[in-house]
Amino acid sequence: MTALTMNRSSLWSIDSRVIVYSAIGAALYGILVSAQLPVPGTTAVSIRPAFALVPFFGYAFGPIVGFFTGLVGNMIGDQISGWGALTSYNWSLANGVVGLLAGLGPLYIGRWVAGSSFANRATAAAVAGAIAVVIGFLLAFYDMIKDQLDFNAVLTTEYLPVVIVDVITTAVLVPALLYVWLPTAERTGR
Repeated sequence: MTALTMNRSSLWSIDSRVIVYSAIGAALYGILVSAQLPVPGTTAVSIRPAFALVPFFGYAFGPIVGFFTGLVGNMIGDQISGWGALTSYNWSLANGVVGLLAGLGPLYIGRWVAGSSFANRATAAAVAGAIAVVIGFLLAFYDMIKDQLDFNAVLTTEYLPVVIVDVITTAVLVPALLYVWLPTAERTGR
């Protein structure tokens, strides 16, 4: 069962499926996030194709899987890169919130996904992921308190660049990942 077919009561249950998909998502994201390209003029913002795994895992497998994939995967990636797992905890939390919100997408835009064409499902995934990015990365503004930055500095060198890059990444790659996953899920009865 995927998040695309879940109901409200099963959305928050933690079972072996949730644990396995969470671990797979966090491990994949944590390892693959190392492949990134820095965005000039920003403070530690990079183009990260692996980020698409966060909204994808949330959208496909539910909000708990999405949250764990984003939070733990980002911490693993930060630790592997030498940044430190807890150095930018608010960014890890923001990644987790993106996965969680993307996981709620099928619940709120169910008319696009229930028994509909792949194009509608892909569009719904891209929209849910993009909205999740815009809302989830509002946690970047915590840097105003943590690092004593002013609003304009956080807005122009952190929030807007990461949102623009990650919305594009999500809009392009999440439908592609869904295109690969859906036939597999249908064949295996997941």
